[in-house]
Amino acid sequence: MNKIKISLLSLGVLLAASCNETPKTDKTVAGEQEKVTSEMDRGKEPTKPEETEIYEPVPPKVTVSENGVPSDAIVLFDGENLENWVSSNDESSAAKWHVNEDGSMTVNDKTGNIQTKQNFGSVQLHIEWKSPSEIQGENQSRANSGVFLQKRYEVQVLDNNDNPTYVNGQVGSIYKQSVPLAMASKPSGEWNTYDIIYHAPEFNAAGDKTKSATITVLHNGVLVQDHFEIEGTSEYIGWPKNVAHGKAPIMLQDHGDNSRVSYRNIWVREL
Repeated sequence: MNKIKISLLSLGVLLAASCNETPKTDKTVAGEQEKVTSEMDRGKEPTKPEETEIYEPVPPKVTVSENGVPSDAIVLFDGENLENWVSSNDESSAAKWHVNEDGSMTVNDKTGNIQTKQNFGSVQLHIEWKSPSEIQGENQSRANSGVFLQKRYEVQVLDNNDNPTYVNGQVGSIYKQSVPLAMASKPSGEWNTYDIIYHAPEFNAAGDKTKSATITVLHNGVLVQDHFEIEGTSEYIGWPKNVAHGKAPIMLQDHGDNSRVSYRNIWVREL
């Protein structure tokens, strides 16, 4: 009798384990994005097309203007003025860079970096820049500027046409951290485009980083940074640092050596 009880008990355990191996379809919602478990997790192959069809949530409709700006974008600079920017030296002061008649702005040498009034986390950023056609300087002193995400993480701007430098500091690099996959610059004096997908780092309550920032960069449509995990702050000297922070401005650099770099058509979509 005891052997029969033990056998029945063992059979019950096996049946329970077998049931657990075939989970029900699991749908969870993170924010507004519904996540559906994979076919492998489901354990049972669908036999009807409707079993793999999802109808919610419906993605919001985004239109794009004639000049390429998405309808849900925040325009940071449209060529009219610098009202969305302030001085990084004194955030209560207006940005002191030049606004040009052609709808661009140019670094005003030694007036300091400028930054957005608004703080951002994860973003899609579009920005256009050009070095001056009149070439001056060499190495890191030729049309040097930079685009800083969250005022900490730099995508390098530099005229590298016939101007070699250290490759983790050349145009399209994540400064001192990631060498670009290609050098895709236009000739000196012509407009370049950066399209950047940036996901902010995450920190726990103790201030420890739990997830690195990631960045993807297209330079004139060419992939130059492919979902790179940012190590920490962009440092000229020393290793990257990781101090907990939240949303912060987008900053453009005045390198302080008469860079004469210009920018135009700057917009951002919050992710």
